[in-house]
Amino acid sequence: MAEPAVDYAAVFQALPGAVALVTPQLIFADANAEFLRLRGLPREQVVGRFLPEEQPENDSAEPLLLRVLASLRRAVDTGERSILALQRYDREDHDQPGVWHERYFNVTNIPVFGPDGRMTLLLHRLEDVTELIRAREVALALQEAMLPAPRPVGRHPAAVRYRPAAEALNVAGDWYDLVDLPGDRIAVAVGDVVGHGLYAAGVMGQLRSALTAASLVPEGPARALEVLGLYARTVDGAENTTVATAFVDWENHAITYSSAGHPPPALLQRDGIVEFLDQATDPPLAARPQHGPRTQAVAAFREGAVLVLYTDGLIERRGEDIDMGLARLADSLARHQADDPEALADAVLTDLLPPGDATDDTALVIVRL
Repeated sequence: MAEPAVDYAAVFQALPGAVALVTPQLIFADANAEFLRLRGLPREQVVGRFLPEEQPENDSAEPLLLRVLASLRRAVDTGERSILALQRYDREDHDQPGVWHERYFNVTNIPVFGPDGRMTLLLHRLEDVTELIRAREVALALQEAMLPAPRPVGRHPAAVRYRPAAEALNVAGDWYDLVDLPGDRIAVAVGDVVGHGLYAAGVMGQLRSALTAASLVPEGPARALEVLGLYARTVDGAENTTVATAFVDWENHAITYSSAGHPPPALLQRDGIVEFLDQATDPPLAARPQHGPRTQAVAAFREGAVLVLYTDGLIERRGEDIDMGLARLADSLARHQADDPEALADAVLTDLLPPGDATDDTALVIVRL
């Protein structure tokens, strides 16, 4: 039975994505209907045109055009796919001249090779991700609304930071909290819910509120995490959440801490030595088949020391041992030891998360003891 003939030209035009074909000399060879619609141009104003001669529609389009040209040339020179993620390109409203709308695109340039192995074309694809960005902004606003606003804790200076991943289109379930306790004491906590998106953010809000209440019981952080673990078993999506919490007592100069599968808090002493509080680590919340007690440990500090709690986005990198991330954190804390908590928080993020380099959400709490 003969194979049916495929009209590839018709397939190209029917593609739901915006796709154009570009020669290695950067001339438009063809463009499908969706590409023309997205550009707002008739076919005769696109096909046959030399890309570098395109006129930017507005100020935001000129730098984007330069980045697109650089990406196309990179694909030509290397013979490999080149991707530009989350590029802003404002578009004028066709029904309201002079009114511009903020839009975001992913741009992908893929070399196409002929039978002789030579590059014949580049597949130039535009993906409008504006609605995803708007949804992410809504999720971020929800997450920020559920996190406590920065404020003094008793008489002790503290700084908090939350940084979303650089290229993620969803928020994660990272959180932080600081709670005033009776006497000259506070509870500090950070946690990380498995998963991303609005659902994870909702689970995060429930667990943060529950831990705030549980921290007010007098038994200490281990008991607070036991109570939180029981609650987590009743909340869908809370399984395997990691949490670290520390109760700071200034009268006794002691930190009592407990961790549910979370990276260890860091204690920067006045002599510049960083101690990771890792002597009371149990499995994540609701990870055990049966609920059980948790452990806690105590570390001493001198006035002027610094306590740092954080989520794994600060220190973990794909394909790298976690000890390397902990070493980077210790080095950054020691170098910026004299800074106040706000400046220290900014310095740590700058050292460990260069702009555009964050692959996971990060929560950070710094308290001067």
